[in-house]
Amino acid sequence: MKIAFVGGGNMARALIGGLVGKGYERASISVVEVSAPARERLASEHAVHASAAPDAHTGAADALVLAVKPQDMRAAVKSLSSLDQKLIISIAAGVRTDALSRWLGGHRRLVRCMPNTPALIGAGIAALYALPEVDAEEKRRAEAILRAVGEVVWVDDERLLDPVTAVSGSGPAYVFWFIEQLAASGEKLGLPKSTSMKLAMQTVLGAAKLAAQSADAPGELRRQVTSKGGTTEAALKVFEQERLAEKIMQALEAASRRGSELGDELGKG
Repeated sequence: MKIAFVGGGNMARALIGGLVGKGYERASISVVEVSAPARERLASEHAVHASAAPDAHTGAADALVLAVKPQDMRAAVKSLSSLDQKLIISIAAGVRTDALSRWLGGHRRLVRCMPNTPALIGAGIAALYALPEVDAEEKRRAEAILRAVGEVVWVDDERLLDPVTAVSGSGPAYVFWFIEQLAASGEKLGLPKSTSMKLAMQTVLGAAKLAAQSADAPGELRRQVTSKGGTTEAALKVFEQERLAEKIMQALEAASRRGSELGDELGKG
């Protein structure tokens, strides 16, 4: 499979690096990137063909990965031609398949993905949705591309990509915020700043690894750490009193709702 990326930003670079790292042939990968410094970086880092506009490599690709910013998508796809039976994979947040199909002249072999930023270190997760015209082999190809930088899940309703965005697309920012708060609180309690940050960072990393590798559900792992009358219970009681779970739900509802609104806004025209 020949793959052409339209857009050479951070996520495209991560995917290309992941593919090359897994043994994918560099000669089968090309990139269209309007920024000269970005093109040079891609060519230097990964030794793939990079051009300022669609060219013969783009035309020969079996799959096109649309990796431009959402607000630039409509203009970017106008430069594409001879789509034929190409598989189109979009990783642009908020741009729905109905808008993409319209901008691509009715093309329907479309897969829409919602990756997240841990993909930059090969630890991401992406949710994928495919239109009915995408066959099983094309789904496998799309999945293989996204698996180059992490895990993959499928959803059977495009509307579910809005809550996916709320949970995992925006999710890293919530975790970063929690690390900040954990470290800042430790510092206020008397710990040196660097010590508190190291404790917070490694605790979140270790807890996530333990949850991922344990046969027990996160709730059970929490209960195992929470001794009756102990320090953990004291902290969790404050979370409960402040209805933190409800606040988190409200936050994710706001993110999901905004994702739907952005889809409406980006799909106009």
